[in-house]
Amino acid sequence: MKLTPIIGLEIHVQLKTKSKMFCGCDNAGEDQPPNTTVCPVCMGHPGVLPVANRQAVEWSVLAALAINCTIPLISKFDRKSYFYPDLPKGYQISQYDQPIGLHGHLDLTINGETRRIRITRLHLEEDAAKNFHSADGKHTLVDYNRAGTPLMEIVTEPDLRSSQAAKLFMQELRLMMRYLGISDADMEKGHLRCDANVSLTDSPADRIDVKKLKPKTEVKNINSFRAVERALEYEIKRQTKLWEAGTPPEAQATRGWDEDRGVTTEQRVKEEAHDYRYFPEPDLPPLNFTPTAPNAIDVSALRRSIGELPQARRDRFSTEYELAAENARILTDDKTLSEFFEQAMSELRAWLIALGEQEGTEEEIWQKGKAKLAKLTSNWLINKLMARVYKDGKNIQANLTVTPENFAEFIMLVYQNKINSTIGQQLLEKMYQTGKDPSVILEEEDLSGGESGGALETIIDAVIAENQAQVAQYKKGKTTVLQFLIGAVMRQTKGQADPQTIKDLLTNKLG
Repeated sequence: MKLTPIIGLEIHVQLKTKSKMFCGCDNAGEDQPPNTTVCPVCMGHPGVLPVANRQAVEWSVLAALAINCTIPLISKFDRKSYFYPDLPKGYQISQYDQPIGLHGHLDLTINGETRRIRITRLHLEEDAAKNFHSADGKHTLVDYNRAGTPLMEIVTEPDLRSSQAAKLFMQELRLMMRYLGISDADMEKGHLRCDANVSLTDSPADRIDVKKLKPKTEVKNINSFRAVERALEYEIKRQTKLWEAGTPPEAQATRGWDEDRGVTTEQRVKEEAHDYRYFPEPDLPPLNFTPTAPNAIDVSALRRSIGELPQARRDRFSTEYELAAENARILTDDKTLSEFFEQAMSELRAWLIALGEQEGTEEEIWQKGKAKLAKLTSNWLINKLMARVYKDGKNIQANLTVTPENFAEFIMLVYQNKINSTIGQQLLEKMYQTGKDPSVILEEEDLSGGESGGALETIIDAVIAENQAQVAQYKKGKTTVLQFLIGAVMRQTKGQADPQTIKDLLTNKLG
């Protein structure tokens, strides 16, 4: 029996506004002592009135536009009633039938194939508090600092067909939120959370009717990308066994992911919308996105502010700089790193043109050298500089002492064969440690070691004079002897000279 997984995701993204969704409390409660960033509004005391956080609304519109949603002219808040220790009011202010964003999509590249994942909706709500259960299961403590935090929920259509695709979708969405600057989207800290709806079908892949699927199972408590993949893999295998036994799921259910045991466990029968008794929130006016309305959210201005998103930047790096797909992906997976790369490339353009070694217009000169410089820059940046940063447990945003300008100057030294790989690594380490210009370090540390200019030519002349037998063999056609002569020069320069430069000079001198 061939079964196809049908997966849809419900994703919560915590917004990093300064204050909570409906009150002025500090939104950084996760860094504060328990139950200290609370007030009568977010604790649901009688007689208080919520006021919507305009920044949270604008950021939600921004996210909805980024995932290609339609923004309605009017959106409203609703009360979602349920009773649980982490919900101080006994209801959650959320959105039901008039959310902020509808009918969007995100294009995802899976195993080299682009697949469109449809997005049903994006709505804005307040987060619940956080429960802490004792090991014996007898006690629960509640920290209300998180209660009232602005929270977006993004719901996909059941368009995902594997656990790997679900993980990739989550990773791409996290990257988008970081590019937009509206959330840190850190799953380990709960800024990005995911519930996955899973069912199987024996229908052919090209004839799947989602309206006729068996009841879905919702998997909760997924708090890492690894957990997304593992939890879905487990659930697919569990449901496959039920199908093979002739007892596929007949009722919707909710199961929790147990990371330690690597299994999903049954929690409860999943609620339907009517169980929550939704009704319009009486204390909050509708959100008005009509351009001419007083105090309306300017959707057009938000759309213009989005800028370049990860996939577009990834594609541009591959085409504009002729980078390998993997290097383009690594550079664009961190917005700050991609900006560092582009700043360095801008500096390199100026360096290359200023050299005056090639004929043509400035653009023609740049086009001739751009691909090689981009390859050098990306390789040294990814494999050397960032590897050094990560080794120290640091990050490029806060801890990098090397500026794009100095890095570009360093790359030009490599590009012009003024330093070899060994010296390059030593020089880059000194730049990382001190933040100094590469030229200053070369002068202070004497790293060049006579590997360029007249000093190198003097060494080569001496090697030729001392090895006349080998020179004679080379001139008779035994070109392999050249490696012997290169090695002799390298020994004289203590490995500091660039082998290609030595080869070029030797070839010219030997004729």
